[in-house]
Amino acid sequence: MNDAPAPGREDDALRFFRSRFGLDDRSLSSALDTALERRIDYADLFFEHATQDSVSLEEGIVKSGDRHVEQGVGVRAQAGERQGYAHSDEVTVESMRLAASTARAISQAAGTPSPVPMSASTPRRDLYPVSRAPTDVPVGRKVALLDAIDRYARGLDPRVKQVMASVVSQHRTVLVAGSDGTLVGDVRPLVRVNVQVIAADPAGRREIGYCGTGGRFDLERLLEAEEWQHAAREAVRIATLNLAAEPCPAGTMDVVLGPGWPGILLHEAVGHGLEGDFNRKQTSAFSDRLGQRVATEGVTVIDDGTLAERRGSLNVDDEGTPTQRTVLIENGILRGYLQDRLNARLMGADPTGNGRRESYAHLPMPRMTNTFMLAGDEAPEDVLRSVKNGIYAVSFGGGQVDITSGKFVFSANEAYRIEDGRVGAPLVGATLIGNGPDVLTRVTRIGNDLALDRGVGTCGKDGQSVPVGVGLPTIRIDGITVGGTEG
Repeated sequence: MNDAPAPGREDDALRFFRSRFGLDDRSLSSALDTALERRIDYADLFFEHATQDSVSLEEGIVKSGDRHVEQGVGVRAQAGERQGYAHSDEVTVESMRLAASTARAISQAAGTPSPVPMSASTPRRDLYPVSRAPTDVPVGRKVALLDAIDRYARGLDPRVKQVMASVVSQHRTVLVAGSDGTLVGDVRPLVRVNVQVIAADPAGRREIGYCGTGGRFDLERLLEAEEWQHAAREAVRIATLNLAAEPCPAGTMDVVLGPGWPGILLHEAVGHGLEGDFNRKQTSAFSDRLGQRVATEGVTVIDDGTLAERRGSLNVDDEGTPTQRTVLIENGILRGYLQDRLNARLMGADPTGNGRRESYAHLPMPRMTNTFMLAGDEAPEDVLRSVKNGIYAVSFGGGQVDITSGKFVFSANEAYRIEDGRVGAPLVGATLIGNGPDVLTRVTRIGNDLALDRGVGTCGKDGQSVPVGVGLPTIRIDGITVGGTEG
């Protein structure tokens, strides 16, 4: 029997935790009072109940299935720059008080606890309404979907030798109670379908193609043929395309990035450097540069956690702050950083709704939601025509970035030559090497075709992973280093 709360707004989360764990305003205030017995700046409780399941197919059969439930509470106490944190997988009054006692140990000075009035917030929006929890969809329907993907992908091209696919569903309910009287909850669905194929030619060459799709919406949408067939076609197209791809040349050249998923380069190379903790600690290449030009004119970078149904969106962040649209770079000028409560307080700024954590067992920190560059006014074909010889990178695989220096390395899994302004032969082994702050100053053309990714992004930081979104219009970057395999 399902015991998760029905999908809905913040009040559903409040009702769920109150009924399941017997939480009331008195027990919440009591735990916060325990944390406040030392002189601290802020304390909060973070409750979580999450159900997740996944089903995977490989070699024509469903090989694995998994379903698990996580629940617990984390208690945090802040004093200056210090944070004490303790968590428990038991959600009881006693476990909350014990965790609060552990968290408060960061402060040496005695405090004067006073009752913390709890005031539940009024729901203001619902960015991801669904008709049923995605984890409630019968596993038989998910198995049938994987079988259909396998048959469909193999039928698209005889060179397809292997199909791997998975369906992942999550239903997460959270509740935040803070010493400032914050009491807010959220019910968060998340779904994703992944398709990966291996294609081989008669000579034995093998290439991989991947495509995924997902977001915060009903799983029923991904069960529709239009959605999963698109993912399968794309995976097969990329794998078979790369069978005929040529080795990528190396050197310094002009590069055009395609719309959508290539925004992962913006996310990694620039976005992390704009998070508040790195800038407060002076470890980012963007530290102390507010109001300064950090990119060419026309470059505007946004982080927006309020986009309906997007993978990176949230009604409220994991500190109970409503998410918002934050302008990071405006027409090339640095305007702001992404802030959680701690770093905002220490930097004299306002929280931006970017306090995020992987689970109740983790401290929140400033993280991106949906990060993208706004569109320009040029047609994408004109951006391509402006390059005599270069590389057109349509999709990326893995990448790495050093936050302090901004240096990055990204591997393209779909790329082409540009010859006399026209898209030429496909390439394999293309790697882009550069510096985040520097690459923004090399953007010379911006297309009018902004697109967001298809809902597959996951961001890692300090050992924590959270779902995110990225986006980009077609852009031209001059004089970037390309590592290749030609010769």
